[in-house]
Amino acid sequence: VGLARKPREARAFYSVLALSAGIGIGLNFTPINPISALYWSAVINGVLAVPVMVLLMVMARRRDVMSKFAITGPLLWLGWLSTAAMAICVVAMIAGFFF
Repeated sequence: VGLARKPREARAFYSVLALSAGIGIGLNFTPINPISALYWSAVINGVLAVPVMVLLMVMARRRDVMSKFAITGPLLWLGWLSTAAMAICVVAMIAGFFF
């Protein structure tokens, strides 16, 4: 689904596109600072990335989920190291708000 298809063939795609554009246009008429909105959306994204990364690592390791593509060895350790680094950054950010 994408812009290559006609609107009748991809109704959900074009509906999301129109709704997003409408919300963006509507935000121009509010007192919300767009740079602040981008900043806080990135902060929320970073915080929510940690549990998503944990679930991704758990699922990527399971053979019943990934069959022959399950990760092992250095890739497994690198994934957990990245997840830990992200978690440490989130904890440091939260600690920075209080100290």
